[in-house]
Amino acid sequence: MTTTNDTSPGGPIGSFLDLSGRVAVVAGGAGAIGAAICDRLLECGATVFCLDRPGQPAPPLTKPIACDVTDAAAVATALGDADQTAGRLDIVIHAAGITRDARLWKAASDDWNLVLATNLTSAFHLLHAAVPLMRRTCSTVVPAGGTGGGSIVLISSINGERGKVGQSSYAASKAGLNALARTAARELGVFGIRVNAIAPGWIDTPMTSNVPPEARQRAIDESPLGRVGRPDDVARAALFLASDLGRHVTGQVLRVDGGQLIG
Repeated sequence: MTTTNDTSPGGPIGSFLDLSGRVAVVAGGAGAIGAAICDRLLECGATVFCLDRPGQPAPPLTKPIACDVTDAAAVATALGDADQTAGRLDIVIHAAGITRDARLWKAASDDWNLVLATNLTSAFHLLHAAVPLMRRTCSTVVPAGGTGGGSIVLISSINGERGKVGQSSYAASKAGLNALARTAARELGVFGIRVNAIAPGWIDTPMTSNVPPEARQRAIDESPLGRVGRPDDVARAALFLASDLGRHVTGQVLRVDGGQLIG
């Protein structure tokens, strides 16, 4: 076992954001939030694989892999291909998500199952396939006080904490992501792998573009900052958690909501 006792400041702040030589996989990387995360990781030097449904345009400079993230075998194959190409895996981001909104007594069982499969079960498939690869990359057990070697970030929602009328399946799936992140953080810390979730509030994306304007205004009114978020607001938080800036952060649900939950 290699003992690492890192008590130094670690150099200039920019060095903490240097992801050169690191390999990231972003599931749902063709979506608005996923693409913004890909862009930030690329900007800091990471090699980025974008996993998304066939036919979805991947962000420029990423390495696209067509993959149905609800299919466990497809996810395992996709991560195996990424690992074979790059030889390592350091960062995993789960940003896949859909909604099928309806009051719970009107919600169709098929819609419930699809939302849970896309938003939550796919995250299990991703971690199940990724962790053995990440453990190999972070091959030495990291004792207390050491520095970590990998980061997993799950994109959740404040609605997973507070619930939301008409979003029983979505809220339940996001609450599940929070619990998955905390459990995985407990299990993987010994390998130097940090696991966190990000809980955005209202973010202007195609998913929210068809919601009535009064709902968007209500989100603005709830926020102490008086605005809704943009995909890059979430991407910046993901970059913090993926980089060495967040090296001592694990098992957390970081709200990126302009204070909407407390509003």
